Amino acid sequence: QVQLVESGGGLVQPGGSLRLSCKASTTITSMNPMGWYRQAPGKERDLVALSTIGGSTNYIDSVKGRFTISRDFTKNTLYLHMNSLKPEDTAVYYCNARYGSANIWGQGTQVTVSS
Repeated sequence: QVQLVESGGGLVQPGGSLRLSCKASTTITSMNPMGWYRQAPGKERDLVALSTIGGSTNYIDSVKGRFTISRDFTKNTLYLHMNSLKPEDTAVYYCNARYGSANIWGQGTQVTVSS
């Protein structure tokens, strides 16, 4: 069974940076697309950033210019580099991948932006 494991969340002050990692239990070359979602308390889970196997990326407007999604195929890992963090970025962040007919989710990692 293919698994995704997130790490890298934590508590950071406004304006700070974090890098989230999502390590897959198998090669990510067949995972298309892969993405990061987030869910704030009392809200629905929403897409943050998407990466396709062809190399294209998409971001929601509120994170453009601050977040970068990337893949390391040698480590079977998806990253989300987050800069200039704001309190409204506070949420549980989830990794997602389409792998064949399966839609796979990680367990989530908490990101809290607070002074």
